[in-house]
Amino acid sequence: MRAYLQLENGMIFEGTAFGKIQEISGEVVFNTGMTGYQELMTDPSYYGQIVTMTYPLIGNYGINLEDFESDGPKIRALIVRERSKSPSNFRCEMDLDSYLKYSGVTGLEGIDTRALTKTIREKGTMKGVITTRMLTATELRKKLGAYDNSKAVYKVTTKESYIVEGTGKHVAVMDFGIKNNIIESFKEKNCKVTVFPATASWEEVLGVNPDGVFLSNGPGDPKDYMDIIENVKVLVDKKPTIGICLGHQLIALALGGETKKLKFGHRGCNHPVKDIKQDRVYITSQNHGYVVTKVPESMEVTHVSMNDESIEGLRHKDKPVMSVQFHPEASPGPSDSDYIFEHFIEVLEEVGHNA
Repeated sequence: MRAYLQLENGMIFEGTAFGKIQEISGEVVFNTGMTGYQELMTDPSYYGQIVTMTYPLIGNYGINLEDFESDGPKIRALIVRERSKSPSNFRCEMDLDSYLKYSGVTGLEGIDTRALTKTIREKGTMKGVITTRMLTATELRKKLGAYDNSKAVYKVTTKESYIVEGTGKHVAVMDFGIKNNIIESFKEKNCKVTVFPATASWEEVLGVNPDGVFLSNGPGDPKDYMDIIENVKVLVDKKPTIGICLGHQLIALALGGETKKLKFGHRGCNHPVKDIKQDRVYITSQNHGYVVTKVPESMEVTHVSMNDESIEGLRHKDKPVMSVQFHPEASPGPSDSDYIFEHFIEVLEEVGHNA
Protein backbone atom coordinates (compact mmCIF):
# COMPACT_ATOMS: atom_id res chain seq x y z
CA MET A 1 0.00 0.00 0.00
CA ARG A 2 1.28 3.44 -0.90
CA ALA A 3 2.04 5.64 2.08
CA TYR A 4 3.46 9.08 2.72
CA LEU A 5 5.64 10.80 5.27
CA GLN A 6 4.49 14.39 5.61
CA LEU A 7 6.82 16.64 7.60
CA GLU A 8 5.81 19.75 9.48
CA ASN A 9 7.81 21.89 7.03
CA GLY A 10 5.60 20.69 4.17
CA MET A 11 7.99 18.16 2.62
CA ILE A 12 6.46 14.87 1.46
CA PHE A 13 8.15 11.50 0.92
CA GLU A 14 6.27 8.73 -0.84
CA GLY A 15 6.88 5.05 -0.16
CA THR A 16 5.21 1.76 0.73
CA ALA A 17 3.67 0.89 4.09
CA PHE A 18 4.49 -2.33 5.96
CA GLY A 19 3.99 -3.56 9.48
CA LYS A 20 0.72 -2.28 10.94
CA ILE A 21 -1.04 -0.02 8.46
CA GLN A 22 -2.21 3.05 10.36
CA GLU A 23 -1.88 6.81 10.49
CA ILE A 24 0.81 7.72 13.00
CA SER A 25 2.56 10.92 14.07
CA GLY A 26 5.81 11.46 15.93
CA GLU A 27 9.18 13.20 16.06
CA VAL A 28 11.22 12.12 13.03
CA VAL A 29 14.85 11.26 13.85
CA PHE A 30 17.59 9.20 12.20
CA ASN A 31 19.93 6.45 13.41
CA THR A 32 23.30 5.84 11.75
CA GLY A 33 23.80 2.22 12.87
CA MET A 34 24.33 -0.49 10.25
CA THR A 35 22.91 -3.11 12.63
CA GLY A 36 21.00 -3.17 15.91
CA TYR A 37 17.54 -2.32 14.58
CA GLN A 38 15.92 -4.76 17.01
CA GLU A 39 17.63 -3.21 20.03
CA LEU A 40 16.85 0.36 19.02
CA MET A 41 13.18 -0.41 18.30
CA THR A 42 12.81 -1.69 21.87
CA ASP A 43 14.96 1.02 23.51
CA PRO A 44 12.63 3.14 25.72
CA SER A 45 14.73 6.24 24.95
CA TYR A 46 13.09 6.22 21.49
CA TYR A 47 9.59 6.41 22.96
CA GLY A 48 7.26 8.42 20.72
CA GLN A 49 9.69 8.79 17.82
CA ILE A 50 9.62 7.84 14.15
CA VAL A 51 13.09 6.41 13.50
CA THR A 52 14.77 6.54 10.08
CA MET A 53 17.62 4.11 9.45
CA THR A 54 20.39 5.61 7.32
CA TYR A 55 21.79 2.18 6.36
CA PRO A 56 19.90 1.21 3.18
CA LEU A 57 19.03 -2.46 3.92
CA ILE A 58 17.35 -3.28 7.22
CA GLY A 59 16.05 -6.62 8.48
CA ASN A 60 18.55 -8.92 6.76
CA TYR A 61 19.17 -10.99 9.91
CA GLY A 62 15.56 -10.90 11.05
CA ILE A 63 14.19 -10.73 14.59
CA ASN A 64 14.86 -13.02 17.55
CA LEU A 65 13.09 -13.11 20.90
CA GLU A 66 16.20 -12.68 23.08
CA ASP A 67 17.72 -9.33 22.13
CA PHE A 68 14.89 -7.00 23.15
CA GLU A 69 15.90 -4.06 25.35
CA SER A 70 12.42 -3.84 26.92
CA ASP A 71 9.08 -5.62 26.78
CA GLY A 72 8.45 -4.51 23.19
CA PRO A 73 8.88 -1.72 20.63
CA LYS A 74 8.84 1.84 21.96
CA ILE A 75 9.20 3.64 18.63
CA ARG A 76 6.14 5.03 16.84
CA ALA A 77 7.29 3.90 13.42
CA LEU A 78 10.32 2.69 11.46
CA ILE A 79 11.44 4.13 8.12
CA VAL A 80 13.85 2.19 5.86
CA ARG A 81 15.14 2.47 2.31
CA GLU A 82 14.64 -1.26 1.77
CA ARG A 83 13.49 -3.99 4.14
CA SER A 84 14.81 -7.49 3.74
CA LYS A 85 12.03 -9.89 2.80
CA SER A 86 14.24 -12.99 3.17
CA PRO A 87 16.25 -12.69 6.41
CA SER A 88 19.03 -15.21 7.00
CA ASN A 89 20.47 -15.94 10.44
CA PHE A 90 20.51 -19.02 12.66
CA ARG A 91 18.85 -16.99 15.46
CA CYS A 92 16.12 -15.51 13.24
CA GLU A 93 12.58 -16.29 14.43
CA MET A 94 10.57 -13.90 12.27
CA ASP A 95 11.07 -11.22 9.65
CA LEU A 96 10.86 -7.48 10.29
CA ASP A 97 7.44 -7.03 8.66
CA SER A 98 5.90 -9.83 10.70
CA TYR A 99 7.33 -8.46 13.94
CA LEU A 100 6.01 -4.96 13.30
CA LYS A 101 2.57 -6.36 12.45
CA TYR A 102 2.61 -8.44 15.62
CA SER A 103 3.73 -5.45 17.71
CA GLY A 104 1.38 -2.90 16.15
CA VAL A 105 4.17 -0.70 14.77
CA THR A 106 4.03 1.06 11.41
CA GLY A 107 6.80 0.73 8.82
CA LEU A 108 7.56 2.81 5.73
CA GLU A 109 9.97 1.70 3.02
CA GLY A 110 11.09 2.82 -0.40
CA ILE A 111 11.57 6.51 0.35
CA ASP A 112 14.85 8.36 -0.19
CA THR A 113 16.20 8.00 3.35
CA ARG A 114 19.39 9.83 2.40
CA ALA A 115 17.40 12.89 1.35
CA LEU A 116 15.28 12.68 4.51
CA THR A 117 18.38 12.44 6.70
CA LYS A 118 20.00 15.41 4.98
CA THR A 119 16.79 17.39 5.47
CA ILE A 120 16.81 16.66 9.21
CA ARG A 121 20.49 17.58 9.44
CA GLU A 122 19.92 20.87 7.62
CA LYS A 123 16.53 21.89 9.03
CA GLY A 124 16.69 20.12 12.39
CA THR A 125 14.55 17.41 13.95
CA MET A 126 10.87 17.91 13.19
CA LYS A 127 7.54 16.20 13.61
CA GLY A 128 5.85 14.23 10.87
CA VAL A 129 2.93 11.97 10.03
CA ILE A 130 2.97 8.63 8.20
CA THR A 131 -0.33 8.25 6.38
CA THR A 132 -1.88 6.27 3.52
CA ARG A 133 -3.68 9.38 2.26
CA MET A 134 -2.43 12.86 1.54
CA LEU A 135 -3.32 15.20 4.39
CA THR A 136 -4.31 18.79 3.78
CA ALA A 137 -2.21 21.47 5.47
CA THR A 138 -4.97 21.95 8.04
CA GLU A 139 -5.22 18.22 8.77
CA LEU A 140 -1.44 17.97 9.10
CA ARG A 141 -1.26 20.84 11.59
CA LYS A 142 -4.05 19.26 13.64
CA LYS A 143 -2.35 15.87 13.71
CA LEU A 144 1.01 17.31 14.67
CA GLY A 145 -0.54 19.64 17.23
CA ALA A 146 -2.06 16.66 19.02
CA TYR A 147 1.32 14.92 19.33
CA ASP A 148 2.80 15.34 22.81
CA ASN A 149 5.84 13.41 24.00
CA SER A 150 6.49 15.34 27.20
CA LYS A 151 6.84 13.43 30.47
CA ALA A 152 7.64 10.31 28.42
CA VAL A 153 9.78 8.88 31.23
CA TYR A 154 6.68 8.18 33.30
CA LYS A 155 5.25 6.12 30.44
CA VAL A 156 8.25 3.79 30.13
CA THR A 157 9.51 3.44 33.70
CA THR A 158 8.80 0.33 35.76
CA LYS A 159 5.55 0.54 37.73
CA GLU A 160 7.01 -1.09 40.84
CA SER A 161 10.46 -1.56 42.28
CA TYR A 162 12.13 -4.97 41.99
CA ILE A 163 15.35 -6.69 43.00
CA VAL A 164 17.93 -8.59 40.95
CA GLU A 165 19.98 -10.61 43.40
CA GLY A 166 23.77 -10.60 43.43
CA THR A 167 26.64 -11.15 45.85
CA GLY A 168 28.61 -7.99 45.07
CA LYS A 169 27.96 -4.29 45.52
CA HIS A 170 24.37 -3.13 45.92
CA VAL A 171 23.35 -0.61 43.23
CA ALA A 172 20.08 1.32 43.39
CA VAL A 173 18.89 1.97 39.83
CA MET A 174 16.54 4.81 38.94
CA ASP A 175 14.63 3.56 35.91
CA PHE A 176 13.89 6.40 33.50
CA GLY A 177 13.60 3.97 30.57
CA ILE A 178 16.39 1.53 31.30
CA LYS A 179 17.51 -1.06 28.76
CA ASN A 180 17.69 -4.74 29.68
CA ASN A 181 21.36 -4.96 28.84
CA ILE A 182 22.24 -2.35 31.46
CA ILE A 183 20.79 -4.61 34.14
CA GLU A 184 22.69 -7.51 32.54
CA SER A 185 25.92 -5.50 32.74
CA PHE A 186 25.52 -5.11 36.50
CA LYS A 187 24.58 -8.81 36.85
CA GLU A 188 27.77 -9.80 35.02
CA LYS A 189 29.70 -7.86 37.66
CA ASN A 190 27.84 -9.76 40.44
CA CYS A 191 26.05 -6.65 41.67
CA LYS A 192 22.81 -6.76 43.59
CA VAL A 193 20.44 -4.38 41.83
CA THR A 194 17.32 -2.72 43.22
CA VAL A 195 15.39 -1.01 40.44
CA PHE A 196 13.12 1.91 41.34
CA PRO A 197 10.47 3.65 39.23
CA ALA A 198 11.15 7.23 38.16
CA THR A 199 8.52 8.37 40.66
CA ALA A 200 10.45 7.01 43.65
CA SER A 201 11.62 9.57 46.21
CA TRP A 202 15.18 9.89 47.42
CA GLU A 203 14.00 8.55 50.79
CA GLU A 204 12.82 5.33 49.15
CA VAL A 205 16.10 4.91 47.28
CA LEU A 206 18.31 5.57 50.29
CA GLY A 207 16.00 3.40 52.39
CA VAL A 208 17.56 0.23 50.92
CA ASN A 209 21.03 1.51 51.89
CA PRO A 210 22.71 0.94 48.50
CA ASP A 211 26.43 1.20 47.95
CA GLY A 212 25.79 3.45 44.96
CA VAL A 213 23.10 4.91 42.70
CA PHE A 214 22.70 4.53 38.94
CA LEU A 215 20.61 7.01 36.93
CA SER A 216 19.51 5.41 33.67
CA ASN A 217 18.90 6.49 30.12
CA GLY A 218 15.41 7.62 29.09
CA PRO A 219 13.39 9.72 26.65
CA GLY A 220 12.56 13.40 26.50
CA ASP A 221 13.72 16.79 27.72
CA PRO A 222 15.52 16.56 31.10
CA LYS A 223 14.00 19.92 32.13
CA ASP A 224 10.55 18.28 32.08
CA TYR A 225 11.50 16.36 35.22
CA MET A 226 12.08 18.95 37.93
CA ASP A 227 10.75 16.58 40.61
CA ILE A 228 13.35 13.98 39.62
CA ILE A 229 16.07 16.64 39.58
CA GLU A 230 15.23 17.51 43.20
CA ASN A 231 15.69 13.83 44.13
CA VAL A 232 18.98 13.69 42.23
CA LYS A 233 20.29 16.68 44.22
CA VAL A 234 20.00 14.64 47.40
CA LEU A 235 21.23 11.34 45.96
CA VAL A 236 24.49 12.76 44.54
CA ASP A 237 25.18 14.33 47.93
CA LYS A 238 24.59 11.10 49.86
CA LYS A 239 25.85 8.24 47.68
CA PRO A 240 28.37 7.49 44.91
CA THR A 241 26.35 8.11 41.75
CA ILE A 242 26.70 7.49 38.02
CA GLY A 243 24.36 8.65 35.29
CA ILE A 244 24.18 7.78 31.61
CA CYS A 245 22.34 9.58 28.82
CA LEU A 246 19.31 11.24 30.48
CA GLY A 247 20.85 10.45 33.85
CA HIS A 248 23.96 12.40 32.81
CA GLN A 249 21.83 15.42 31.92
CA LEU A 250 19.86 15.23 35.18
CA ILE A 251 23.07 15.22 37.24
CA ALA A 252 24.30 18.30 35.38
CA LEU A 253 21.02 20.14 35.97
CA ALA A 254 20.88 19.09 39.62
CA LEU A 255 24.32 20.59 40.25
CA GLY A 256 23.70 23.86 38.44
CA GLY A 257 24.51 23.07 34.81
CA GLU A 258 22.46 23.72 31.68
CA THR A 259 21.14 21.62 28.80
CA LYS A 260 19.70 22.33 25.36
CA LYS A 261 18.11 20.43 22.49
CA LEU A 262 20.49 19.46 19.70
CA LYS A 263 19.61 20.31 16.13
CA PHE A 264 19.32 16.67 15.12
CA GLY A 265 20.67 14.60 18.03
CA HIS A 266 23.18 11.75 18.29
CA ARG A 267 21.68 8.36 17.43
CA GLY A 268 23.72 5.37 16.32
CA CYS A 269 26.35 2.85 17.41
CA ASN A 270 29.31 4.49 15.68
CA HIS A 271 29.91 7.79 17.51
CA PRO A 272 33.56 8.56 18.40
CA VAL A 273 34.13 9.97 21.91
CA LYS A 274 37.43 11.01 23.45
CA ASP A 275 38.30 10.08 27.04
CA ILE A 276 40.37 13.12 27.98
CA LYS A 277 42.30 11.50 30.85
CA GLN A 278 43.26 8.45 28.79
CA ASP A 279 43.81 10.54 25.64
CA ARG A 280 41.99 7.80 23.77
CA VAL A 281 39.01 7.69 21.44
CA TYR A 282 36.24 5.11 21.90
CA ILE A 283 33.44 4.21 19.51
CA THR A 284 30.17 4.53 21.41
CA SER A 285 26.47 3.81 21.14
CA GLN A 286 24.29 6.92 21.55
CA ASN A 287 20.65 7.93 21.54
CA HIS A 288 19.84 11.43 22.72
CA GLY A 289 18.37 14.68 21.49
CA TYR A 290 19.59 16.88 24.36
CA VAL A 291 23.07 17.76 25.56
CA VAL A 292 24.80 19.47 28.50
CA THR A 293 25.95 22.94 27.47
CA LYS A 294 27.09 24.44 30.78
CA VAL A 295 29.29 22.46 33.16
CA PRO A 296 28.47 22.85 36.88
CA GLU A 297 31.26 24.58 38.81
CA SER A 298 31.67 21.48 40.97
CA MET A 299 32.32 19.22 37.96
CA GLU A 300 34.87 18.80 35.19
CA VAL A 301 34.59 17.43 31.65
CA THR A 302 35.95 13.90 31.16
CA HIS A 303 34.71 13.04 27.65
CA VAL A 304 33.99 15.01 24.47
CA SER A 305 32.39 14.12 21.14
CA MET A 306 34.80 13.94 18.22
CA ASN A 307 31.96 14.83 15.86
CA ASP A 308 30.79 18.14 17.32
CA GLU A 309 32.91 18.62 20.49
CA SER A 310 29.81 18.44 22.70
CA ILE A 311 30.19 17.34 26.33
CA GLU A 312 30.05 13.55 26.67
CA GLY A 313 31.19 12.97 30.24
CA LEU A 314 31.48 14.72 33.61
CA ARG A 315 33.10 14.01 36.96
CA HIS A 316 32.62 15.73 40.30
CA LYS A 317 35.78 17.37 41.63
CA ASP A 318 35.25 16.29 45.23
CA LYS A 319 32.58 13.57 45.34
CA PRO A 320 32.27 10.09 43.79
CA VAL A 321 29.84 11.32 41.14
CA MET A 322 30.30 10.78 37.40
CA SER A 323 28.25 10.67 34.22
CA VAL A 324 28.50 9.95 30.50
CA GLN A 325 26.23 10.89 27.63
CA PHE A 326 26.73 7.63 25.72
CA HIS A 327 25.53 4.09 26.56
CA PRO A 328 28.51 2.14 28.00
CA GLU A 329 26.80 -1.24 27.68
CA ALA A 330 26.40 -0.49 23.95
CA SER A 331 23.34 -2.44 22.96
CA PRO A 332 23.45 -2.13 20.05
CA GLY A 333 27.04 -1.26 19.32
CA PRO A 334 30.67 -1.88 20.30
CA SER A 335 31.59 -2.70 23.89
CA ASP A 336 34.62 -0.39 23.93
CA SER A 337 33.27 1.81 26.71
CA ASP A 338 32.18 -0.96 29.12
CA TYR A 339 35.08 0.20 31.30
CA ILE A 340 32.75 2.92 32.63
CA PHE A 341 30.84 0.30 34.63
CA GLU A 342 34.07 -1.28 35.84
CA HIS A 343 35.34 2.12 37.00
CA PHE A 344 32.12 2.76 38.91
CA ILE A 345 32.39 -0.59 40.71
CA GLU A 346 35.99 0.28 41.61
CA VAL A 347 34.76 3.58 43.06
CA LEU A 348 32.14 1.75 45.15
CA GLU A 349 34.78 -0.62 46.47
CA GLU A 350 37.12 2.24 47.32
CA VAL A 351 34.40 4.20 49.11
CA GLY A 352 33.36 1.07 51.01
CA HIS A 353 36.96 0.36 52.01
CA ASN A 354 37.42 3.92 53.33
CA ALA A 355 34.07 4.02 55.14
